[in-house]
Amino acid sequence: MATRRVRAGIIGTGFMGRVHLDALRRLGNVDVVAVAGSRIDKARAFADAASINRAEGDYRTLLADQTIDVIHVCTPNASHFEMASAAVDAGKHVMCEKPLAVTSAEAASLCAAAAATKVRHATCYNLRCYPLVQQMRWMREAGEFGDILVAQGTYSQDWLLYETDWNWRVDAKVSGPLRAMADIGSHWCDMLEHISGERITTMCVDLATFHTSRNHAAVHTEDYGGVLFHLGSRVRGSLTVSQVAAGCKNRLSVEIYGTRASAAWNQERPDELWIGHRDGRNEILLKNPALLDPRAAAYADLPGGHAEGYGDTFTQLFRRFYRSITEDDAPRDYPHFDDGLRQMRVLDAALASHQRRGWVEVAPD
Repeated sequence: MATRRVRAGIIGTGFMGRVHLDALRRLGNVDVVAVAGSRIDKARAFADAASINRAEGDYRTLLADQTIDVIHVCTPNASHFEMASAAVDAGKHVMCEKPLAVTSAEAASLCAAAAATKVRHATCYNLRCYPLVQQMRWMREAGEFGDILVAQGTYSQDWLLYETDWNWRVDAKVSGPLRAMADIGSHWCDMLEHISGERITTMCVDLATFHTSRNHAAVHTEDYGGVLFHLGSRVRGSLTVSQVAAGCKNRLSVEIYGTRASAAWNQERPDELWIGHRDGRNEILLKNPALLDPRAAAYADLPGGHAEGYGDTFTQLFRRFYRSITEDDAPRDYPHFDDGLRQMRVLDAALASHQRRGWVEVAPD
């Protein structure tokens, strides 16, 4: 029996809008029928380049269209809550970019609204969908690491290294009070919690803004964050996030050290997983579905020796999200709005820790 077709609309015409569009078109049963932008000319240019017939300058027109089933929110952070809430109220399924909102209160309100309906909802923490990230998850589930003792890593980029570099994320009115921690640090924290099955419980955070002005405008968001944290009841860890790390294009590195074995993965080399042993040879596991746990192999579309990267993680996430829409009994094995709220609480603790210059507890789920 053929999978029923689903009609989707995208709000946002920038980089994330294009990434979502490309991934959706790989699913086979999703028709992207409309796009909305902050201005009609931007929406029209996006639509023409992508051969989409309908372009709108007001996202509300997409919500009023009863033939559109799903809305993708791919806009700057400050608009996520308003747009996602309106989409839920309109009875649309919603895929929202991260962070879910700019405050935990907004995120909690959005979660409550979605829970009161039958709509499917997801926060786009796509990076957990790399095959070898999933392999780490299932290795931990199988006890191959033993008891985890230490977790550490970084998410480092260099695209805001120079004082002349500018992006809307720099502006706190658009991105929210945190930048590096929210934009990339939340991805790292979501991935760690997903792999480990534990929650970050307390944090001690130091933030730094090296460029206090850019293009003659004052900057109040951080370029760098240094984090010490407790994970669960026993694990100790550290994290750095940076958008001023020369040479690091997108270095999300996560390392897990347990009583039996360790593992490390780097997004700049996504098809390699380092596995460490105390009393035996260390290993490099290359992405090959035939060698992975079957549950991790399900996140790989290509055979061994064929690279899968950033864009593929969106396809994997969207495939599972849309399957839950077309099949009522399908597992909802993707990050929900609740996961977005979870990371907002982590960000709240990070900001409070920096402001207080000390350890802060993360609010429980």
